[in-house]
Amino acid sequence: MKRLAMLLSCLILGATAHAQSASAVRKHAEASMVVTGSIVVGPDGTVHTCTLDQPDKLPAPVADLVRNNAAAWRFEPVVRDGAPITARAPMNVRVVATSEGDGKTFALRIAGATFGDGPSEEQPHYKRRTAPSYPQEAVQARVAGTVYLLVRVGRDGTVEDAAAEQVNLTVVDNERGMRRWRKVLADASLKAARDWTFEPPVAGSHKDDGEWIVRVPVAFHLREWGRPDRSGGYGVWEGYIPGPKETISWMQDYRLRHADSRDASSDALADDSLHLVGSGLRLTTPLDRS
Repeated sequence: MKRLAMLLSCLILGATAHAQSASAVRKHAEASMVVTGSIVVGPDGTVHTCTLDQPDKLPAPVADLVRNNAAAWRFEPVVRDGAPITARAPMNVRVVATSEGDGKTFALRIAGATFGDGPSEEQPHYKRRTAPSYPQEAVQARVAGTVYLLVRVGRDGTVEDAAAEQVNLTVVDNERGMRRWRKVLADASLKAARDWTFEPPVAGSHKDDGEWIVRVPVAFHLREWGRPDRSGGYGVWEGYIPGPKETISWMQDYRLRHADSRDASSDALADDSLHLVGSGLRLTTPLDRS
């Protein structure tokens, strides 16, 4: 875990960080990776198999953590034509590592997961998506991070509303500075998202919904000219300071109207993915029992 300790220690490089006031922020540093794969769930909701993508690229403790917890997961049975069936679904699992205080040992936990989005024709998908512009002030200060958006899509495929649910930063600053940088990246993401358009689903249980809410991660990664992209990769830890999860009023209203809109985590998705809120298999047991 030496590499992980070094990664978290590198989160002191923010150009505007003030050592004294940033020390409290730095204590919240964590590292994570998104593990992908698939599960097969039986008619009774138990997990028959859990298959990890590229297991040779995953640290052994991470692979063991996911497999051991998956064996205890239970899901609501998938019903077709009035009878429960065996179902297979892709999964995204975010594993988080936090220091136990000595800088040498780390606790691993599963912080979030999604289990399947269904066939493409049952999901909204992009018709037009323009990437946000990287704010120049963030580039100059070497601020990077990921913004997790909630986007409300209307029947005509246009964006009716959008909000930043969480912003994780890879720079350390004082509390005021962290709030500022989260807002800078969130505003850039929202400006782009409001001009996106989507193709509505044409099949499945959500095709006649009056609106759809999708969760989208927007990553801002810095790269130095002439050097390899260090934004990560599969099986690679990424260090950051997690931002607070914001309460979105219209999302709260949506959850009250839709009993199936439960979500495991705002940041369980890999970069450049899209997840329809309320879709996929529904877990009925704890995600992490470690």
